[in-house]
Amino acid sequence: MPSSDQNMKLAPQPKKGRAVMWLLIVLSLSIVGATVLLSNNMRHLKSLAHSFGIELFPPAPPPPPPPPKVFRRTEPVSIKIAPRMFDLPQPALASVFLRTWRISGPAMCEALRSAGIETSEWKETAFNSDTFECSHEQIFKKDKDHIVSSLFLVVRGNGNGAISSMRVKLVGPATNSDGQLDAGTMRIFETMLTQPAWLDFHDTLAAIRNLKDVKEEGFGALINFTQEFSRPGAFNFTLLLQETSPQQRRTKDYFSPKTWLPAPDPSWQVPELIFWRRA
Repeated sequence: MPSSDQNMKLAPQPKKGRAVMWLLIVLSLSIVGATVLLSNNMRHLKSLAHSFGIELFPPAPPPPPPPPKVFRRTEPVSIKIAPRMFDLPQPALASVFLRTWRISGPAMCEALRSAGIETSEWKETAFNSDTFECSHEQIFKKDKDHIVSSLFLVVRGNGNGAISSMRVKLVGPATNSDGQLDAGTMRIFETMLTQPAWLDFHDTLAAIRNLKDVKEEGFGALINFTQEFSRPGAFNFTLLLQETSPQQRRTKDYFSPKTWLPAPDPSWQVPELIFWRRA
């Protein structure tokens, strides 16, 4: 049996064991904490340091700009150009912009009737089977064999409905208190000038309304409103397409419907072909 002196010497041993145990616990917690802080690319460690105002890994400075490129002269490259590119311009092949009618003869006649001018139907003339027209004539006042006041208009073209010219003749036209052309007669010229959708003849209507001579021409269209010299109070109006230069005639001939096949009717459809196969 051990003596009392031996018991007194063995008493400090439990304290040493507890110290080792605490050391192991602290070491284990440190390993776990280090694992947590260093995981996910040290995201937790960076967040913890940032909360204390410490930047462990400052952002890297931007890379320096690349050096400027030095363009060095290369050997010349030969390019073949066709000889025709150096040919002189040929005036005989030149063309120009050319105006065309954007309304047919029958449609113009119908537009005049809608404006209150009772024109005839678009039909073949008696003196020429290739000419079609619609017209309107009205005599307001006649002194014996002399016409004092009258109105005559004609829209002329061909069997396909293409307009060739529009003409109006006024004798002693009615005017208002300001000496301007009567509104009913003025509707004729307003219809004839607005229906083709040519927007560049700006001063024509104002001149006609005030019975002033006017002549305008552009891109093959001619508008003329003049008073007859030999007959005061008589006025003639002409609206037509004419080709006065070789370039205009060349352009008209190139785009003539006689040169091209007619466009197919869009309503025409090819019937479906059904193929039967034997079983």
